[in-house]
This record gives sequence, C-alpha cells and structure tokens, in this order.
Amino acid sequence: MSIAAVSAVSLVAFLGGTTVATAQESDPAPKSCDGVRLTGELPVPAPGQAVSGQITIGADCKPEPVSVQHGPASARSPRTATAAGHQLRGWNEMYDCCNIRMTGLYTASSWDTANGRVTTAGTTATQEWNREPWDAGWSLTSQTAKDDCVTDCAEVNSEAHADFAYQGVFDPTGDWYNNTHHSYVQLKADGTASCRFDVELRHTFVGWNWRYGCE
Repeated sequence: MSIAAVSAVSLVAFLGGTTVATAQESDPAPKSCDGVRLTGELPVPAPGQAVSGQITIGADCKPEPVSVQHGPASARSPRTATAAGHQLRGWNEMYDCCNIRMTGLYTASSWDTANGRVTTAGTTATQEWNREPWDAGWSLTSQTAKDDCVTDCAEVNSEAHADFAYQGVFDPTGDWYNNTHHSYVQLKADGTASCRFDVELRHTFVGWNWRYGCE
C-alpha cells in the first residue's frame, strides 16, 4: 500500500434497511437462503498495512455483524509510497462454507500527484472464479471498469463490476446462484484514498462469507 494513513473507521450496511437473507420456509432445517445485498466501506490504512472486512451468512440465514481486521499488507501489495506516486490494491470475494473462493473482483490503482492535483491515474480490474473438474461451476458473464478522470484531476473515482453465474453439481439448471460484485475506489490529490464494496447474491447458503479489503 502506498498512501498516507487515514482514520481507521469501518462501516457495513445492509441496503434497504431491512434487507437480510431469510430462510426458505419449506425447508425445516434450511441451508439455502434467499438473496441479499451487502456493502462495506473502508478507509485505506497506513503504508505497508491492510484493512479488511468479513461477513458470514449465519445459521439463521442472516448476515452476521462485520468482522474488521487490521494487519500487514500481503506479499501481493503494490510498492510502498514514493515521491513518484501512490498505489492501492483492493479485493472483493465470496467464499463458500468450505472456504473455497467462488468468485472475486480485484482492482489495482496507481496515481501521481503534484500541486494539489492528481496528474495521472488509472485502475485496472481483474476477475477470478472457481470451476469444477467436470467443466462446470462458476463463470464470468459480464464485467466493466471505468475511471471518471485520468489526467489533471481534482480527484479520481474508479469503479469496477463483475457478474458471475453458477451451473454445476449444486444447481444443474444455472438459475439459482448468481454473484454480482461492485468495487469503488476514490483517489485524492493529497495521496489518500477510500475503498467501497458491494456484492449482490441471488441466493446464499449458510456459511458463505464475503471478504473485502484494501492495502
């Protein structure tokens, strides 16, 4: 991570106020749950550090409170801050109850600053997903990414989106599971930044967990 430290406050909200995962009424001991949208926002930590959040779908099919972690940046973290520029990496991932990563959206941002402006900036997005051995599993169905400014900017707002569908052993129809990831970063002329993440799940399963963070 390559940007100055900012306030280490983290927030997660369930959009719509009352939108939570609910059990399938026909199942007396439900494992599969209704869909939900989750959102989390994180201030970027000090150089060399990472901050992340995690939400798990509990036994009652309701998302559990966010768990926020602070620690050293991973080996994949960009170079540390220098006078020449700043870099930031973000991740937005869904894991199943066996801690197998199903789908993920990742961003890598870099920006230079001078005289109170962002002189150049750019964010790239990549996606990863889990396949099953018999040519089934998760698939990427669409993806987009854009920056609202790339040269001589007061600030830069970048966003990336990825939509994934599942067809395999847990649902041969391909109509039940769908994960849509959204990642947003704001790059500022003072070298600070912020990260915000959303995920929309058509259906969930007890033990699924959403992990997101930046460094």
